[in-house]
Amino acid sequence: MVPLEILEFPDPRLRTTAKPVKEVDGKLNKLIDRMLAAMYEAPGIGLAATQVNVHQRMLVLDISENKDSPLILINPTLSDHEGEIETAEGCLSVPGFYEPVIRSSRIHVDAINRDGNAISFDAEDQLAVCIQHETDHLDGKLFVDYLSATKRQMIRRKLQKLQKQRA
Repeated sequence: MVPLEILEFPDPRLRTTAKPVKEVDGKLNKLIDRMLAAMYEAPGIGLAATQVNVHQRMLVLDISENKDSPLILINPTLSDHEGEIETAEGCLSVPGFYEPVIRSSRIHVDAINRDGNAISFDAEDQLAVCIQHETDHLDGKLFVDYLSATKRQMIRRKLQKLQKQRA
C-alpha cells in the first residue's frame, strides 16, 4: 500500500472546501484505514481528508494515550459551541510549529461513522479542539489563519525553505 502524502502549508490544495461524502462504502473505508496509518506514522492525533488531497468531508482522529481508540467522522457538523480554551496547536500540514489558538472548549458533534451510522455526541477540551481543528481543514482553513499575518508569513517562509531543501 502506497503511503498517503500529507500536504504542507502553503500548498493551495489545503484551501479547497471539501464536498459531503455521498456513500460510505469499501473504497471510503480503505481510505479511512490509509489515513489512520498516515496519522499514526506521522505521528499525529488527527487528519482530515483535505490534508491528503481528498476533498471529501471526512476526518480521523485518536487522542488516546495508547493510540487504540480511533474516531472517524464523516460529514461532521458542529454546534452548541461553549466556553473557550487556549492550546498550543500543531498540525501535520504545518510541521514543527506549535502556536496558541483559542477554540470552543465544548461542542456538539453530529456525523456519520465508518459503518454509515449517524452518531451524535458532546466533545470537550482536547477532543473538542481536535475536532474543530480537523473540521477547519474541511473548510479550507488552517490553524495558522488564527495567527497574525506576520506570524503566518514567517511560518510560510520557513516551510517553503525546508520544502526546497528536501526537493
